[in-house]
Amino acid sequence: MTSLAGKSALVTGAGKGGLGYAAAIALARAGADIIVVEHKAGMRRAETTLADVLALGRKCVALEADVSDENQVTSAFEGLHVDVVVNAAGVMLRKPTVETSVAEWRHVLEVNVTGTWLVARELAPQMLERGEGRIINVASQYAALAGPLPEPAYYASKGAVANLTRGLASEWSRGGVTVNCIAPGVFYPTQMTEPLGADPDVLARMMNRTMAGRLGDPDRDLDGLVTFLAGPDSAYVTGAIMYADGGWSAW
Repeated sequence: MTSLAGKSALVTGAGKGGLGYAAAIALARAGADIIVVEHKAGMRRAETTLADVLALGRKCVALEADVSDENQVTSAFEGLHVDVVVNAAGVMLRKPTVETSVAEWRHVLEVNVTGTWLVARELAPQMLERGEGRIINVASQYAALAGPLPEPAYYASKGAVANLTRGLASEWSRGGVTVNCIAPGVFYPTQMTEPLGADPDVLARMMNRTMAGRLGDPDRDLDGLVTFLAGPDSAYVTGAIMYADGGWSAW
């Protein structure tokens, strides 16, 4: 297993119930101390994450910040030393285009894209000064294709996160800071995908759509990829969009 002993990892959207939580736990198991970042409404879930990380014997703090708000990001992150960043904060809008308001569209883009950019912009300078760092953005299998549900704002935002990853990698990789993107498939259950359980036929169709014949397990199917991208063995991997989708995007 990759050892992240002595490293500090900041994970946004890390409240229990999402893939940010899975990333935080995986990094803690690998030896990293964790900084959990959640927006105001998610702080109770963040406190649960904090308790779970502490139970693993790692240090942990929970910070409140809306990642789409520049002032909150700047204030919350002031003075932090961070070796690894995981941008997992995100929102989804399952709504047809003709029923989507401009405010709803902007909210999805501001959290998923602007939030990822703001967090990276805030924390990259200290990494570049040290000549080493890891930034891991979380997109989706829908970064390169559309899915079966009406989620155009989400699809647009995750495609943007993937190409933002490439752009940041082109700027910072020669300074020792790698920037990569994990593109998960349908992981179930998470806070974002739990509503799909109301229609077992939808889950069955999604399961059958994958080469693996199953949906992603939040408790184990991201661990190895997250710790690899956060550790020293991925030093020559940057600008990559790495799919963890059971083969959905290849079929």
